[in-house]
Order: sequence, then structure tokens, then C-alpha cells
Amino acid sequence: MSAATISIVGPGRLGRAAATALRAAGYRVNGPTGRGEPVEPADIVLLCVPDREISAAVRAARAGAALVGHTSGATTLSESGADFGLHPLRAFVGDEGPDAFQGIGCAVAGVSPDALSAAGDLVAAVGGEAFTVTDDQRAGYHAAASIASNFFVTLAAAAEATAAASGLDPVVLRRHLVPLVHGTVDNWAQHGPRAALTGPVARGDEVTVDRQREAVRAGTPAELPLFDILVERTRALAAAEEHTA
Repeated sequence: MSAATISIVGPGRLGRAAATALRAAGYRVNGPTGRGEPVEPADIVLLCVPDREISAAVRAARAGAALVGHTSGATTLSESGADFGLHPLRAFVGDEGPDAFQGIGCAVAGVSPDALSAAGDLVAAVGGEAFTVTDDQRAGYHAAASIASNFFVTLAAAAEATAAASGLDPVVLRRHLVPLVHGTVDNWAQHGPRAALTGPVARGDEVTVDRQREAVRAGTPAELPLFDILVERTRALAAAEEHTA
């Protein structure tokens, strides 16, 4: 597959990262091209475009490619008309080097064994780890990814807002919270959610939970419903996993 030509459509963060990594892996890469620009015929056209544009981009690329793939996490192959999907589980934030996909899980799917194999070959070439997600699993898969990544940022923003309302510098506190977050993620990765769970809810310290709730109510009342549902779900997690331990 390293002799294959690949045309990449979409000059955003993912398109640029994919072009860099695939060139370094030995593929002949065209692009990434932007909206309205001609796409060079190739063995594979890889679409790194917004979800709403995928179906039209597939139709436009079909005549000049043996295989057309998209990089959406949420879009199914049946609704897009693509031959394969390849979604990297990583947030791309800027210009990336050739190792941007090294060790990264990538959800792949294909309408045929050959299409699925092509997606897996691309992932392996850039150092990623392919795992299969079918169309009927895709919505749940993408929701899980959003909860773990996007919603974490929302939680972190709520933590900063609560700190600021208490008179703390949120930027300074962020620097000190980062090691705590890293440690929590490491513990979750190694031991699972229950063993990684700490804090007053897990300890049953309702006095401290009430004190925290009052601080949120007074300082950032818009975050109070979020705080309450997280306390509820944390209690459920602690109770459910303790019973089966």
C-alpha cells in the first residue's frame, strides 16, 4: 500500500496531520485541497471535511478514486456513501509532526473486506492501532468519545469558574490541577473507574459535599445542576461497583 496515491480533501488540522504522516509513511500524497479546488485522481481519496459535507464530497470524489474514505466519528458509511471510515481518537490542535498518529486508536469501518483492509493499512502505516466500529455502533462510540474528551473540557471550565468565583486565579489553579487530572486519568486507565474514584462522595462525607454545593450555588449558580447530577452519578458509581467488588 505504500506505493498507493492518496488525495486528501480538507486542509484543516486533521487533513494537514494526515498528509504529513502519510507522506512520511511512504505514500504519494496530493493535497490537502480546500473547498472548490480540484481533487487529483488517486487510488484513495481521504475526506477530512465537516460531517455535513461528506456525502457531497464522496459523490464528487467517486469518479477519480478506487476507494473513498471519510474521517468522521459520527457519520455512518450507509448515510455517507463512502467505502471506508477512519476516525482517529485524538484532538488535533495545530500543525502536527509525522508521528501524530503514533499509538493512537483509530476506529475503522468498510463496506467490503478490501475497503476495511485499506483503512487498517493506512492506520498501521502511520503507527496507529485500528479497531472496528460498525454503523450500528457508531453513535454510541462517538458519544463515548465526546463524553471522555469534549465534556471533560466543559467540566474543567466549570472547575475554573468555581475557583474564580471563590477569589482564586483560575489560570494559576489550572496549572496545579493538571497533575491531579493526569493522575486520575492514569489511575482510571490502569485500574478502572471505581478504584480511581476518590473524594468526599466516594468517602460518604456528606458534610463536605454540602459545603462544596453551597460554594457552587453562591459563586456559579449556573453550574449547580451540573454539580448535582455529577454528585448523583458519582454516588451511583461508588455504590454499584462496591456491591460487585
